Amino acid sequence: MIQNKIFISPSILSADFANLERDIKRAENAGADWLHIDVMDGHFVPNITIGVPVTASIKKVAKVPLDVHLMIENPDKYIEPFANAGADILTFHYEAVDEANIKSLIEKIKSFNMKAGMSIKPKTAPEVAFPYLDYLDMLLVMTVEPGFGGQKFMPDCAEKIKSIRQKSSDIIIQVDGGINAETGKICKEYGANSLVAGNYVYKSENIIEAIQSLK
Repeated sequence: MIQNKIFISPSILSADFANLERDIKRAENAGADWLHIDVMDGHFVPNITIGVPVTASIKKVAKVPLDVHLMIENPDKYIEPFANAGADILTFHYEAVDEANIKSLIEKIKSFNMKAGMSIKPKTAPEVAFPYLDYLDMLLVMTVEPGFGGQKFMPDCAEKIKSIRQKSSDIIIQVDGGINAETGKICKEYGANSLVAGNYVYKSENIIEAIQSLK
């Protein structure tokens, strides 16, 4: 049982990329548990962000685990490269893979000593994840459409957390999208125990207060 522990994973998508090491340290010193790295390919989602080389560079300066979120097509091709780059948690999207390959994908991630996560988009029903809860370490519920930071929280999507938690008391349920102190509280009450926050952390006047308010 791990629900009492809330893992805060600031998204570096909202950090200053010209001062990325500085902003990594700011988040760590403020109490971040993980660093959330959004990987986008311009195909699965319309935006393009960072990939393996930048992740490897982040690993050299980060002290907390790297929580890598693959918003990409063909995630299987990139499991080993991201493992070699230093990812500690690797999350792929349910919608990006053939359902028949999900269990083998999870096993492959774990074979590289990473925690395995799967994400579901706002329009995806939580029930699709139920067959995999015993195999996954984490399920990521998107409360915005993936691809861009700074979007508004979708309350209906957060409702999924309750049914997922009823099915598994042990899995980490992470929530990403429009998270702040108010929406984070809603998600935690539903059973989430990991929160991703970008703008709320990095655009705040006091990053320490922002992270602590999520815990």
